Amino acid sequence: MIEGNVLVLNRSFMPIHVTSIKRAITLVYMGVAKAVNAEYQLFDFESWSSMAQQTQEQGVIDTLRGAILIPRVICLQMYDRLPKRHVRFSRMNIFARDQNICQYCGFKFDKNDLNIDHVIPRSQGGTSHWENVVCSCVVCNRKKGGRTPEQANMRLRQIPRKPGWSPLLGNNFATRVRHKEWLPFLNIADAAYWITELEP
Repeated sequence: MIEGNVLVLNRSFMPIHVTSIKRAITLVYMGVAKAVNAEYQLFDFESWSSMAQQTQEQGVIDTLRGAILIPRVICLQMYDRLPKRHVRFSRMNIFARDQNICQYCGFKFDKNDLNIDHVIPRSQGGTSHWENVVCSCVVCNRKKGGRTPEQANMRLRQIPRKPGWSPLLGNNFATRVRHKEWLPFLNIADAAYWITELEP
């Protein structure tokens, strides 16, 4: 099984998604996307396949049609929209916002060992929205119980806020980049270089 991620760009070279290697190769094979190399050149499936013979790099996989380089970045050919900036209020995005850190004790946990805690408990009129929920570990959640942090004599590490990042790429996404080939497309200044209209 092929594992790993590929950055997906719209046709303006703006990052819009992260997909699997298998899906990326399928999109390039179908002609829906083109592979992007380190020099920002675009390659269809045939020309990208021929690159495997010219390189000694790791990241080559064998297919029925021969070896092919694993693309790290692909560019969709007909899609020019940008991802929506709406951040879905979900458990995954709450954990991403808080970086899997209990907002009471400050320790990082696996997501399976975290709870969502209502800062102002629902029993006291608290609602489920960005500014009233935080990650908490099981121990801190039990200690706080149905009380506010002040009532439980506990302190929040940071005030919960609605995140301003795109849910597509996540909080501090650039610090979690898996491939150096992604970096130019994640920097706003670098992206502006590619999408700014040139004067004739």
